[in-house]
Amino acid sequence: MTEHACARFRPYTASLLTLALGAVMLAPTAVMAQGPGTEDGSWTFLGGDAWHTRYTSANQITAANFEDLEVLWQWDAGSFGSATPRATPSFIDGKLITVTGYRRHVVALDPGSGELLWSFTEPNTHRFEYSMRQGYGKGIAYAEVDGRGVVFITTPAFFLHALDADTGKPLENWGEGVPIPGFPESGSVDLVADLIEGWGPWENLNQEYDPYQGIPQGIGYITSSSPPIVVNDVVVVGNSAEQGYNQTRVENVPGDILAYDARTGDLKWRFNVIPRPGEFGHDTWENDAWQWTGDVSSWAPMSADPELGLVYVVTNGATIDYYGGFRPGDNLFSTSIIALDVETGERAWHYQMVHHDIWNYDTPTAPILMDVEVDGRQIKGLFQATKQAFLYALDRETGEPIWPIEERPVPPSRVPGELLSPTQPFPTKPAAFDLQGRTMEHLIDYTPEIYEMALQVAQEGNYFNELFDPPTHVGDPAGPAWNCPGGAGGVNITGAPVADPVDGVMFITSHSNCFRLQVVRGAESPRDGPGQSGTTYSDWAARGTTVPGGGRPTVDGLSIWKGPVGRIVAIDMNTGDHLWTIPHGDASQQQQDMIRNHPLLQGVEGVEVNRGRPGHAAMVVTPELLIASGQTADGTQSLFAIDKRTGERVGSVPLPGATRYGMSSWVHEGQQVLLIQLGGGLAAFGVR
Repeated sequence: MTEHACARFRPYTASLLTLALGAVMLAPTAVMAQGPGTEDGSWTFLGGDAWHTRYTSANQITAANFEDLEVLWQWDAGSFGSATPRATPSFIDGKLITVTGYRRHVVALDPGSGELLWSFTEPNTHRFEYSMRQGYGKGIAYAEVDGRGVVFITTPAFFLHALDADTGKPLENWGEGVPIPGFPESGSVDLVADLIEGWGPWENLNQEYDPYQGIPQGIGYITSSSPPIVVNDVVVVGNSAEQGYNQTRVENVPGDILAYDARTGDLKWRFNVIPRPGEFGHDTWENDAWQWTGDVSSWAPMSADPELGLVYVVTNGATIDYYGGFRPGDNLFSTSIIALDVETGERAWHYQMVHHDIWNYDTPTAPILMDVEVDGRQIKGLFQATKQAFLYALDRETGEPIWPIEERPVPPSRVPGELLSPTQPFPTKPAAFDLQGRTMEHLIDYTPEIYEMALQVAQEGNYFNELFDPPTHVGDPAGPAWNCPGGAGGVNITGAPVADPVDGVMFITSHSNCFRLQVVRGAESPRDGPGQSGTTYSDWAARGTTVPGGGRPTVDGLSIWKGPVGRIVAIDMNTGDHLWTIPHGDASQQQQDMIRNHPLLQGVEGVEVNRGRPGHAAMVVTPELLIASGQTADGTQSLFAIDKRTGERVGSVPLPGATRYGMSSWVHEGQQVLLIQLGGGLAAFGVR
């Protein structure tokens, strides 16, 4: 027998949800309670709606018929190369439009059959060949412009293209022609040219710009890993930088936010993510590093409130991960939420979640927007789940915390030259949704004797650690520093949080991941190589994303740590209370049998047999269900129907392959469809 869920359930206290039998119904309360984008069963934005909830009001798929789901069609992306592993197609005006392959081809499919309707591929450039995030496109942006559907796409080479949604052809009289053979005469913008204009390191080179080359490698690197977002006829473009844990040199380009007129392709504004003299936040850079270092990229997707005219951008840390001694100060706007006026680019407010971030605690997912009621007050909320397992709850109009966020002391660094912030922000509510550091509270305690054995293992192995423990350096007798959660989460891009905006409940998928952090002299780092941007070595740089070793501490084969190792947590954002926690999928049958039959546990009640699986679920929310991916005990890749109120699993169906990130649900010709991203393409599910 396989155990499907742990016992930590609490009742879902939200209101009853609209249910319907037979044909697809769209709950009117849902339409009013969420942002624009899913009206009439559509899925217009990457996250469904502009609020990025990944919620559909379609309710044809229920607990009663979930196990009747079957594959309606599959699309094989093989002719475009390997499928993009992180993408969610948009369903708009009778077409399914997405990106695929390392070329980030744009494809339009028939939503009823998966048949290819059109495709667009950007011509090759050196900028593309050099891109480090080619397969990370995630999707497209869409808008109605003067009665015509337009698809907007940013590419690994960092161009913006505007395509006719019916034909896939670049728009005429839009943007500027890119002077590279093979590029269309119009319909494109060279984002690099706009990004570096007026930027000191580029201007100081005093050389002619080469659009085929892009940014000279010696001063920086830029690409994109998420689509733009269109808000009130403005196309807002984020960007992505070289992975910080791979960097050994200090020069880079700042990931400034760019915005364009959706009708013309003209640049409207640019927001400097590293403030220049006279700009708010410049004083958080305490030397001249603001002139030549960079990153602070917005590699995660964005969300928006068109009614308020605000777009919400979340950022990465500054160059580089694990050491920031060359950039003293809190370093705004790194690892922050920034609310920008979509018309002007002016900062409405910001909140920095990590000061002087060196931990690779970049923000991996879009903020979720919902209207909630807290202590009798109606609040337009913004909720940001993070790698460090905090859920930041803010008023999206003002940026004020909904519940207090305290600045608490954190450990200093012992690495020569590093000066960390003495405090970091700690939300007081909601409680953390996954581990933060490793403490005695995390030890298994099925019996007092087992707890004492686990405690001895943890103390002898020096496994306890605090959130925000800093990296150590080679030669430090303490060895590599434990970092829990590590840079892989908590939350990460492979499993975006989702929400029920009708009842104000979030569902967060996370896993209990730890890294071991250590820095070496920059010039000696094994991460260094000819592909690095910049020229000046940092005094210290990462020895690796994580340092191997440390072991898996056990008591006679039992992990000393409580589970689940991967989980889904439901949190009521009206109260800040956790509703329930369940494992992500099922632990293997072998592991469950080992725990169930372990000699130390015979006759012991309350043993956690199903600890789940590491990793993240792909999820979508309906009026009745949370639908999540995962594996069963025999390893079958599956879709699970989960009761939103209790966390109880009420159905499952097998998948044709593994999935992550890209689930969506929409209505085509009266049928609700669940669309699943596969390693080699897409699969559409429905009830016939």
